[in-house]
Amino acid sequence: MTTLTPESLRTTSTPHQKSHLIRAEWTKLRTVRSTWWTLSAMVLVTLGVASIAGASVSHSWTTFNVIQRATFDPTGISLKGLLFSQLIIGVLGVLVMSAEYGTGTIRSTLAATPQRTRVLIAKAGVVGALSLVVGEVLSFGAFFLGQSLLRSPAPHAQLSQPHVLQAVVGGGVVIGLLGLFALGIATLIRHSAGAITTYVGILLVVPIILQTLPSSFSQPILKFMPFHISDVMTSTVTVGQGSSLSPWVGAGVLALYAFGTLAVGGYLLRRRDA
Repeated sequence: MTTLTPESLRTTSTPHQKSHLIRAEWTKLRTVRSTWWTLSAMVLVTLGVASIAGASVSHSWTTFNVIQRATFDPTGISLKGLLFSQLIIGVLGVLVMSAEYGTGTIRSTLAATPQRTRVLIAKAGVVGALSLVVGEVLSFGAFFLGQSLLRSPAPHAQLSQPHVLQAVVGGGVVIGLLGLFALGIATLIRHSAGAITTYVGILLVVPIILQTLPSSFSQPILKFMPFHISDVMTSTVTVGQGSSLSPWVGAGVLALYAFGTLAVGGYLLRRRDA
């Protein structure tokens, strides 16, 4: 009979072990109903808003004034539903971590993989990949659906036009990064209600509060808010006239939010008890 010693348990991680950990996290994610409920909600909201926006603009275009027609962004109109999906993907990102703390299964996860950082990396890989793929599919789907419902004389957008492809791809990138941001928040807070409240507060409540303050104070801060960055990244018309970050600088800021919270969360994950 083989005797297990502390030395024998300190195995070096191999590519096979890492892939096994990722498969385990993917199995946990796809076998819970909350994943499919949140993804279904994202599909309904994103495509539903795109269809409603396209149809309503077609019917009301003749009532638009000169300024509204000059600043009309058919791409941005089709992607408006992604704003709601950004809230929904946060719920999924939070539950990937917080649900295990709520049920106590995190103890089994960490017992099976004592290298806690690898657990978080595996979760981030699964959440990031799923969020990005779903985000891109929904972004392109909403774009094509919205454009198909726009009727002349309302203008249409094509992927070959300037900045259109960048905006559509950017919509999926936003979803992917915010899914990771939510996972990072959940790793920090470890409680579903608290993490979701914090995520929604950062995305939605803080910008609303800032907009009530003098613009000289609020504008320099608002341009770093995720919702405002998302508006810029999914639009082909300038948002805020100079008070906004460029689309890919904004993407870099969202990446800093995501990987910053994950880094701090990973540090605390190693320090705290399960």
